[in-house]
Amino acid sequence: MLEEILMHLNNWFLVPDGVHTGVYSIGDGGIALPFLVEGQYFRIFGSVRNDGLHQYPASDLTTETFDGVIWALAVPKQVVMLADEIKAWNEKQGGPSAYTSESFGGYSYSKAANADGVLLGWQDVFKTRLNRWRKIREVGFVQPDRVCRPYQRPFNPDAPWR
Repeated sequence: MLEEILMHLNNWFLVPDGVHTGVYSIGDGGIALPFLVEGQYFRIFGSVRNDGLHQYPASDLTTETFDGVIWALAVPKQVVMLADEIKAWNEKQGGPSAYTSESFGGYSYSKAANADGVLLGWQDVFKTRLNRWRKIREVGFVQPDRVCRPYQRPFNPDAPWR
């Protein structure tokens, strides 16, 4: 759930100088990363089996050697606690339903919906609390051999609207 929330926020709380490229070996379910401290979150790119968000020391990794990138993250405690709240809210709400309201035999109920008539999801319910950490623009993405920035069209003074 935390990974999904960080994607939604467009904010990974990347530590300054926290992008580490190289060849990494994972064995016995874990990986030795001297630049991380216990309990710190990190994100793996370029792995066939272990891409994604993990907490150090991770013990659930699949054995492999990969040439990739590891991001050292500093996810605030409040975001982690909010992720736990969102997970509990999702479990309480149950799975998605095709019905916004239903009635039978004198019993009826209605589920809350947003302005478009779509059932409220965690993104709607926790929006105001999540906005504090939201980033409008992508910080960049990482390929194993370099840090890349999303493409931006160069400014053209003859056509500034482009």
